[in-house]
Amino acid sequence: MSKILVIPSIDIQNGHTVRVVQGIPELNCKEYGNDPVEMAMIWRTENAKCLHVVDFDSAISHSHSNFPIIEEMCASVVIPIQMGGGIHNLDDAKAAFGLGIFRLIIGSLLFENKREFMKILEHFGPLKVIPAIDVVGEQVVIHGRRDPTGQSVLEYIKNLNSVELTRIVVTDVLRNGMLEGPNLQLSKKVFEQTGLKITHSGGIGGFSDLRELKNSEGCGIDSVIIGRALYENKFPCQKIWRVAEKDFV
Repeated sequence: MSKILVIPSIDIQNGHTVRVVQGIPELNCKEYGNDPVEMAMIWRTENAKCLHVVDFDSAISHSHSNFPIIEEMCASVVIPIQMGGGIHNLDDAKAAFGLGIFRLIIGSLLFENKREFMKILEHFGPLKVIPAIDVVGEQVVIHGRRDPTGQSVLEYIKNLNSVELTRIVVTDVLRNGMLEGPNLQLSKKVFEQTGLKITHSGGIGGFSDLRELKNSEGCGIDSVIIGRALYENKFPCQKIWRVAEKDFV
């Protein structure tokens, strides 16, 4: 049974941490604390080894208003931060890496402008640039999970053929923030078609779901992004990292 890396998610809109349910961010979730920098430090204190940041303002309106906050987050913790949202071109990618992030997650651009995606990939390399697939039902969505592409998962990942990559982030949007369990079949489908390592996102509601991921066969999952379940203490936070990152039954 393989180890799995637990990656807390910090979703940002209008400078605040937001809760995202089925791809829709809700502002001012005071029960979670709305300061992204503070949340980054909290998760580091809880012994997280990586953070996942989504910039919804950049994803929806191509605004870089949250960049100073993300830069401060990177300066405040000593663990890698991966970031997604609103990357349109190589200049955007350079600006994002200039904030101090470790890795860039790119979704919409791969669908809209593969040539520009390839420029970014060639410039920074496959360890630094990771494609993402957001899925609603059987259809891939883009632009902050708002707009359908008209393509199925299998059609979409044809864009990955012959592209040198190391992993992919797979999200079932309808399970995002719902705590209803992971869609392992989706991750398995992507893994079978690409052979890439899978970072799973969406649906984790507690310890049993994390165990299900670890017990999964043929899904290629070696890491998982978790948001709401962590914020709402669905498992003991101090314990989750030790449990998830070792073999357990």
